[in-house]
Amino acid sequence: MKNIPFSPPDITEEEIAEVVDTLKSGWITTGPKTKLFEKRVAEYCGTNKAVALNSATACMEMTLRVLGVGPGDEVITTAYTYTATASAIYHVGAQIVMVDSGENSYEIDYDEIANKITDRTKVIIPVDIAGVMCNYNKVFEVVESKKNLFKPANNIQEKMGRITVMADGAHSFGASQFGKMSGAVADFTAFSFHAVKNLTTGEGGAVTWQPIEGISDEDIYKNYMLLSLHGQSKDALEKTKLGSWEYDILSPNFKCNMTDIMASIGLIQLNRYDKMLSRRKEIIEMYYDGFKDTNISCIQHFTEGNKSSGHLFLTRIDGIAEEERNSIIQKLAEKGISSNVHYKPLPLLTAYKDLGFDIQDYPNAHEQYKNGISLPLHTLLTDKEVRYIIEKYKKIIDGESE
Repeated sequence: MKNIPFSPPDITEEEIAEVVDTLKSGWITTGPKTKLFEKRVAEYCGTNKAVALNSATACMEMTLRVLGVGPGDEVITTAYTYTATASAIYHVGAQIVMVDSGENSYEIDYDEIANKITDRTKVIIPVDIAGVMCNYNKVFEVVESKKNLFKPANNIQEKMGRITVMADGAHSFGASQFGKMSGAVADFTAFSFHAVKNLTTGEGGAVTWQPIEGISDEDIYKNYMLLSLHGQSKDALEKTKLGSWEYDILSPNFKCNMTDIMASIGLIQLNRYDKMLSRRKEIIEMYYDGFKDTNISCIQHFTEGNKSSGHLFLTRIDGIAEEERNSIIQKLAEKGISSNVHYKPLPLLTAYKDLGFDIQDYPNAHEQYKNGISLPLHTLLTDKEVRYIIEKYKKIIDGESE
C-alpha cells in the first residue's frame, strides 16, 4: 500500500551540511547564523529588520508585550484558527475577542470586526489561512474608521495612534499581496518555521514590522531581544568578547530565542525557497485541474492581487456532514493518503469552551469546518502521487468501490 504523508520536512544534504558546520563551529546557540538568518528574512520580506525566535507563538506573544498589551486590554482575532493565535493573547492577560469567519470563507468576517472594537481594543490579529493573505486593505479601513476610540497603552501605541494590525502569518511566508510580500503589509507579522511549514528550522519563527514614525527599528529590535533572553542586557555572543562578561538583568523576562542550529537549516531553506514555492504551485494547479467539474470546492490560492505561499490545500465537499467527512478521511488513510482538517474552530475546544466561547455564536466557522478536508501539499510529492490522490479522493466521494 502507498504511504503518502501529509507534510514531511523537505531536508537535503545541504541543510545537513550546514548544521554540521554549525556543530563544528563551537557556537550552537543564538549567534552569527541567527543574526544572518534575521537579516535574510528581512531582505526577503522587504522590511528593515526581523527577529528570529523559537516559534510563531512566541513571536505573537512578544509582539503583544512590545506593544504593552496586558490585563484590561482587548485583542480581536478569528474563531477559525489554531490555538496559538488566541493563546498568545491569553498569555499576556488580555481579553480574547473572537470574530466569526465570513460566510463561505476561511478569513475573518471583515464587516464584523468594527462591531467588536471598543476603547479597550489594542490589536487585531487576522490569520492568513493556508498561505492566502487576508484582505488587509479592509482591516486597515476598519482600524482607521475607529481611530476616535483608540487609547494608547505605551509609547509605541501612542506613536501609531490607532489599533495595531498584527498578522498571524504562520502559513504565509513567501505570499504577496499587490506586489508586497507578507511581512511588509501588516504592522507586525509573525511567521512559523515549524517542521510542517513551507520553510522549516525544525521549530522556530520570525517577526517583521513596518517602520513607526518616532520609534527606531533598532529600539524595537532591542526590546524583542530583552523580552526573549531573560531581560539580559547582553546576549551570549556579546559576552564572549574579551573583558565583556558583565551583564545586567533589566526585567525578569522570557526565554524564547532561536539557536544557530535552527538558523542554519533556515539559511539553506531560504536559498531553495523560490524553487520550493514553484513546486507547490505546480501541485496546486494539478489539484485544480483534477477537481474541476466536481462537487469539491478548493481554496483559491492565486487571485487578482494575491499570490499565496501554497502552504495547505483545503477542500470542502458540498452537501456532506461532519460524520461523512470523517469517514472520507478514514477511507483516504486506508488508501495510504494522510489528510487533515484545518481548523477545528476554537469554540469547539475545551480550553475555549471553559473561557465561555460557544460555537453557536460562530456559525460560519462551524460550517467551514464540518465538511473540510486538507490534502497533502508538500515539495516531496511526485506528480504520480498527486494523480493518485486526485483519483482516490474522487472515487471515495463518488462512492465507487475497487
